[in-house]
Amino acid sequence: MFNAIMLRKSKDGSTTASVEKVDPTAFDSNNIEIDVSYSTLNYKDALAITGKAPIVRSWPMIPGIDLAGTVRHSMNPGIPEGTKVIVNGHGMGEQHWGGLAQRASVPAEWITRLPEALSERDAMGIGTAGYTAMLSVLALEHHGVKPDDGPVLVTGANGGVGSFAIALLAGRGYHVTASTGRLEHTERLKSLGAKDVIDRNTLSEKGRPLQKERWAAAIDCVGSHTLANICAQVHYGGVVTACGLAQGLDFPATVAPFILRGITLVGIDSVYASQSARERAWTCLANETTEKLRTNIASLLPLGDAIQGAHDLLAGRIQGRVIIDVTA
Repeated sequence: MFNAIMLRKSKDGSTTASVEKVDPTAFDSNNIEIDVSYSTLNYKDALAITGKAPIVRSWPMIPGIDLAGTVRHSMNPGIPEGTKVIVNGHGMGEQHWGGLAQRASVPAEWITRLPEALSERDAMGIGTAGYTAMLSVLALEHHGVKPDDGPVLVTGANGGVGSFAIALLAGRGYHVTASTGRLEHTERLKSLGAKDVIDRNTLSEKGRPLQKERWAAAIDCVGSHTLANICAQVHYGGVVTACGLAQGLDFPATVAPFILRGITLVGIDSVYASQSARERAWTCLANETTEKLRTNIASLLPLGDAIQGAHDLLAGRIQGRVIIDVTA
């Protein structure tokens, strides 16, 4: 038996969350079984645990879209027992039992080998947030954005994706402007590499279809009016990546920035990204993140505190990343 956070659907449709003992015989014997060392607490996990959004598609569910650990049992010769691995996305915590548990079982094709430069805790300090940020940075560069093109805006700057995006962009020589609703954390954002910090309220209300050109590119974690305003403010030929919906799922924009300024809007999907994209992103993360950065961005909680942590995350009481020590 192993400990896990288990989500169950009550008769009234609400979600209950508790730490339970789980029988490993429930696992698919054809999968790779992993002894999990660390997981994370992401925005999507918090929504699932609190029941604030219909994240869970199969009940009961162990949440957790990330995990890092050691292969315990394998019938795949390419992934022998003892291999250090990472798993991100692929519907974990939604349709498949996830990483907020002491054990996990996943198909072999979901597994990414842990880069030698990273420990399991390091990897979860990065987690889906850092991995998504790197996918976003790589997408900007794939579409031709260069450091000397001008400032790059990062929204949701105090969140996990935003924090890593700032540091990764700054490390590659970009001038980064951070947008946040928590200006009291300005010095923290500047310590990550932001040159400028602006109030998110300057972007969060309905704006004109075309506005003054301000940004060479942007990484948006927010959506809704914020994303629409960013598109209206990006330079001619600029690029915007969209990877979040903290403000909303809607996109109340016009085609004007696309047909009059030729901007590009790139969607970032971290859940079902190809294995080659995952491996490239994780290799870059291993090379470009320092122990200091991973430590400064992330805090550590034991498994038993993850449920309260989910409420704190949605209430805005947590900044940066949250690592969950599932063994504690």
